[in-house]
Amino acid sequence: MFKNQPKGLIAAAFANMGERFGFYTMMAILVLFLQAKFGLSGKDAGLIYSVFYFSIYILAFVGGIIADKTRNYKGTILVGIIVMALGYLMVAIPSPTPVSNKVLFLTITCAGLFVIAFGNGLFKGNLQALVGQMYDNEKYGKMRDSGFSLFYMFINIGAIFAPMAAVGVRNWWLARSGFQYNADLPALCHGYLENSLTPEAAETFLRLAQEVSGKSITDLSGFAANYLNVFTTGFHYAFVVAIFAMVVSLVIYLINKKVFPDPKEKTKEISTEQKTSVEMDIKEVRQRIYALIAVFGVVIFFWFSFHQNGLTLTYFAKEYTQLNLFGMSISAELFQSLNPFFVVFLTPLVMTVFGWQRSRGKEPSTPKKIAIGMGIAALAYIVMAIGSYTAHLPLHSEIIAAGTSPIKVTPLLLMVTYFILTVAELYISPLGISFVTKVAPPQYQGVMQGGWLGATAIGNQLLFIGAVLYESIPIWLTWIVFVTVCLLSMCTMLFMLKWLERIAK
Repeated sequence: MFKNQPKGLIAAAFANMGERFGFYTMMAILVLFLQAKFGLSGKDAGLIYSVFYFSIYILAFVGGIIADKTRNYKGTILVGIIVMALGYLMVAIPSPTPVSNKVLFLTITCAGLFVIAFGNGLFKGNLQALVGQMYDNEKYGKMRDSGFSLFYMFINIGAIFAPMAAVGVRNWWLARSGFQYNADLPALCHGYLENSLTPEAAETFLRLAQEVSGKSITDLSGFAANYLNVFTTGFHYAFVVAIFAMVVSLVIYLINKKVFPDPKEKTKEISTEQKTSVEMDIKEVRQRIYALIAVFGVVIFFWFSFHQNGLTLTYFAKEYTQLNLFGMSISAELFQSLNPFFVVFLTPLVMTVFGWQRSRGKEPSTPKKIAIGMGIAALAYIVMAIGSYTAHLPLHSEIIAAGTSPIKVTPLLLMVTYFILTVAELYISPLGISFVTKVAPPQYQGVMQGGWLGATAIGNQLLFIGAVLYESIPIWLTWIVFVTVCLLSMCTMLFMLKWLERIAK
């Protein structure tokens, strides 16, 4: 699989795999943790989620600038790993729930998230830039797309097991305290303590409380406070898993640090004549930057749609989905494992398709693959829209009033959607990174990787719109918005296709 690939690729993939395990341990539970810990609405939790996701990627731009200025990519990456571990520690320390001072503890949580985002900004884009520099060698140049696909596949192995670890720790702590998991209960507990439940929701709360405890409940206030405290403490302990994952990533990185390319040494090897030619060709540099900015503008809307997997699709899993599969009880967070699982499973198949097309001289260009990916993403949300519409799912306000949704759909709907979204991702994300490393002028590699991640940041900042729509309009109509956005982006990419292909040659 790694035949004809540079030696440092597998080392970089494993270093990133540990980091991704830690990151997705947190992302699988973040919005549900915010709701359970602080009693936030979907809109408020979605706003924090979108700002955090925005910060992760926009700070990658800052990290790229730091690495480009210092030419110390390896040192910047190392600092990033350590900073991320400190951020996870800040959110992993348990505090009592319900919180005594919501503003104080929410501020501490958000500060921890910012530290994680800053560390990620130092790490993520710069490691990708190092991988791209491996393919600047003519010996490996033709394998750039396949190399980034392999890199993307291996780092997602860590992400497969992360939600399972988070759920396992949370559910273990619940069971240790004599409770079972129920997705609807945290919101009902907060509602009961705030005296905001409707009579129907109060009946639902009593029934579920007795189910998860296995006994008759006489003190509902005591139960609500206790269940929330146990539930969120389990989440805090799940964040500890992320710290251990960062330690593993750090060890792997330090052991393999010497096999990564060194931009400092590479700069010293460039002759004065070569430097002058790069500096003089200002027109080409501008054209390349314009092309990258155009692609960045398009992929904003892919990430706005795709990263709903941690927000509105997670809400959908918790509130509208039967959490039972083939007779087994499942947690809402486990759906977050589907995307990385499909990445690992589908990457060899997609690479085989690309290889078959390449052998016949019919492989689409990278910009065309991105356009195809946007169309596939639209298809995923068409599936969600049809499934939600035909099931006649109630409005979000109606399930709040009832305490739970009277209609729940099969988990197969989300499974199919995640499958299709992952195919779209494989046409866009690893190949987009490859496109950036190929087109970016040598002196702007880090900044342009930061630009790609900055575009992702803007798309992520828009995520909260999905949460607003989710709670305000029929659920099927929310998915139609994402269908429209993806199709418009696909058409825009096709309109620019010939120009982008010319620049990328």
